[in-house]
Amino acid sequence: MKPEDQKPVGTVEKISSLKWKRLFAKKWFFPAVYLAAAALILSLVWWYQGTRDTGVTKPNTGVGDIELKQEPMPDETEKMKPPLAGNAEAVTTKNYYDEAGSEKSKEASLVEYANTYWPHSGIDYARKDGKTFDIVAAMSGKVQRVEENPLTGYQVEIQHQDGLMTVYQSLSDVKVKKGQEVAQGEPFAKAGRNQFEKETGNHLHFEVRKNGEAVNPETYLKKNN
Repeated sequence: MKPEDQKPVGTVEKISSLKWKRLFAKKWFFPAVYLAAAALILSLVWWYQGTRDTGVTKPNTGVGDIELKQEPMPDETEKMKPPLAGNAEAVTTKNYYDEAGSEKSKEASLVEYANTYWPHSGIDYARKDGKTFDIVAAMSGKVQRVEENPLTGYQVEIQHQDGLMTVYQSLSDVKVKKGQEVAQGEPFAKAGRNQFEKETGNHLHFEVRKNGEAVNPETYLKKNN
């Protein structure tokens, strides 16, 4: 390089400083700088999020924050109900003869027939006005017997689960047959008359048998109320 081609250092610095001042004087300079800085910041943010995100965003349903509790299963075992339709308006007129009962209750649960007193093996229902009323199945089951007895009148026996059987005597207008399935609360007969309890008039004699033995129906009816 020739000596004449060399420029003083101070002169170069002045020229550079003059160029920067001219650049700063441009109206578009600072907005351009701001936009470039903003673009750089956004790029850095996107890059940072990309390193942490797997690419799948799960919706915030809140399910993960809820502690699930298992509710107890309802008892699906059918409960015995009185064998009376909702409009029967019948009341209990004689109870089951309970050996463990008081002398008064046992005396009231005897049936007089042919000059002999017989222990009452079920519950009698009747209306105060003596009219007949609808009889329904106390539980769902299968009809095992439909017959007419000369003393107890028309009789229906229904077999249930767990060795239970319900017996309905002193019936009229029977509408079921042996082998037929009946649902709880289904009407199948009306109260009638019989010779064994002739003085009672229209009534239902209702029994519950467990494995063939007569038991107090109230044991099941009260337990299920």
